[in-house]
Amino acid sequence: MSEETDIPDLPTEITPQSQDFGRWYIDCVRRAELADYSPVKGCMVIRPYGYAIWELMQQALDRRFKATGHVNAYFPLRIPESLLMKERDHVEGFAPQVAWVTQGGNEVLEERLVIRPTSETIIGTMYAKWVQSWRDLPILINQWANVVRWEKVTRPFLRTTEFLWQEGHTAHETEAEAEDETLKILHLYKDVLETEMAVPVVEGRKSDSEKFAGALRTYSIEALMGDGRALQAGTSHNLGQNFAKAFDITFQARDKSVQHVWGTSWGMTTRLVGAAIMVHGDDSGLVLPPKIAPYHVVIVPIGRENWRETVLPKAQEIQRELAAAGVRVTLDERDERPGWKFSEWELRGVPLRVEIGPKDIEKSAVLVARRDTREKQSLPMEGLPARILQLLDEIQNGLFERARLFREEHTHRADTYDAFKQILEGRPGFVISPWCGFAECEAQIKADTQATIRNIPFTAKPAAGKNCLKCDGAATTHAWFAKSY
Repeated sequence: MSEETDIPDLPTEITPQSQDFGRWYIDCVRRAELADYSPVKGCMVIRPYGYAIWELMQQALDRRFKATGHVNAYFPLRIPESLLMKERDHVEGFAPQVAWVTQGGNEVLEERLVIRPTSETIIGTMYAKWVQSWRDLPILINQWANVVRWEKVTRPFLRTTEFLWQEGHTAHETEAEAEDETLKILHLYKDVLETEMAVPVVEGRKSDSEKFAGALRTYSIEALMGDGRALQAGTSHNLGQNFAKAFDITFQARDKSVQHVWGTSWGMTTRLVGAAIMVHGDDSGLVLPPKIAPYHVVIVPIGRENWRETVLPKAQEIQRELAAAGVRVTLDERDERPGWKFSEWELRGVPLRVEIGPKDIEKSAVLVARRDTREKQSLPMEGLPARILQLLDEIQNGLFERARLFREEHTHRADTYDAFKQILEGRPGFVISPWCGFAECEAQIKADTQATIRNIPFTAKPAAGKNCLKCDGAATTHAWFAKSY
């Protein structure tokens, strides 16, 4: 998962965030057993605990897709070169990242195959076969799949040569319907990040230089990580008729004319797991919002040598009661010291730890420790499931509010280039500045500072009377800049 040829040893301790945030992140991923380096350069192995987090995110997305009328399908991993070449802008945008298959078995292929970096071309080819009339529209298909993009610098979950994602591809009668679909999905993505992951995001439109290759318009949600860098958490693209014209996706309209469909595509990836780590984690490891935590609760029995006879039966009873109430719960029966278990489950970010020993049994109570605030409290065993569910809601809401406040504290305004550059030193966060709308200024700002326009929020204030922070010409809008992953 790096440019190193040797796989580094598993860290025994977690590097503090203040010392090296990037190292801290890698230590968390590996020590919490979310993922590991693989023998395939640039690729990771997602371990069961990491995959369980992704599954919960996946399920949250899939429920929302189906509730809005979308259905799942699957398309081939390999795409003929001739199909890819039909959309020029698309090809140019992905050319540096494409992986090719040139031989099958002992036979050299007559036509090269690309391992999908995204599926607009193969799906567009199929839609051209399936769409004949306006009655065949809209097509609302989503695909859960893997893709390959030949990345030079990789980091587990955030940027890997192969990753998992969902990609939606829809076809519509009118431009207005396609735009409505594009924004509907963007709002759906925001809901998943904020409701399930407790990660506040900024919704907006990408600049033309940052939009998806071949798209008419691209919209994104942007989140702020704990080191002040932004992360593009999801994108939704209005493709216009570009791909429809390239792949001849036409239909007989209601007025009997023949028209091209209007398309959209949109996607979210396993980088969401990385986002959850970097937004909520601390020096002890992960801090998982309950809705995406594989376990809501870990029960740790405490006692002397005979704890299996005296404490374990009651712990198992509590486990059954919590599970019956819908709590994802695990019981740690390992023969390790309680303190060691506490540290290990803190590392994995389990929202609540329930400690139970002989004295707790005598009092018909348990000691409950929160991962987010580290607050401990004694709770009666009677009615415990209801109180645990209440605490989980408090943790979920508290983590969102904490992340929102962090974003507010790390969002700045700068009207001059000198102020802009000064803010971007260290761990700045978002910088809101007036921009003229010209790509030349955008490119120069990126070259000078490494900051890019993350998006132009729908709520961006007008820039009337303001000058562009770079060229001093008339500004057209306020853009949100940041250094990013």
